[in-house]
Amino acid sequence: MPTDLSPLIAATARWLTVAYPPCGGALASALCEVQARQAVTVAAWLRYPTEIDAGLVTMAGPGGTARLDWITGAEAAGDHSAEEWAWRTWVDEVVASWAAALLTDAELAGLAVAALAEGEHTATPVEFRRLLSPDDGDRRAAALLRHPDLLAPVAALHRDQLLTRLDPGRSLAA
Repeated sequence: MPTDLSPLIAATARWLTVAYPPCGGALASALCEVQARQAVTVAAWLRYPTEIDAGLVTMAGPGGTARLDWITGAEAAGDHSAEEWAWRTWVDEVVASWAAALLTDAELAGLAVAALAEGEHTATPVEFRRLLSPDDGDRRAAALLRHPDLLAPVAALHRDQLLTRLDPGRSLAA
């Protein structure tokens, strides 16, 4: 069973940087993409913490961008050829929502990176420096990608699930 989440991570990060483009030139574009990829990686590893989880989403497919595009007002897929939009089928709405929440809330991002220790993916906080400790250049490059008001509709979609995932010991009301 394939367990590689890289197509899902790449497509979801691409969607975020298309929906919330970088501010500036080539360097800004690269900095924005790195931040999106780090947030999406953390979100994907939290969402699919085991090889079995990753294998299942790889087999079933993550769902695509239809709802995300509608929420953000992105152009319709009918305006482009299937080849130009095929990558969008690998975008995971929940992962995009969780990544948006992480990009706009430093405390939540820290909790999420710390929670990765519980999964089968290996990571250290150093790997996610641009997510956890963005400098001024990172913030300027990703001004739209990190803007809480702009990302609020996407982040709110599945924020409750993210909070539940990060606080599994919380008792549920009967």
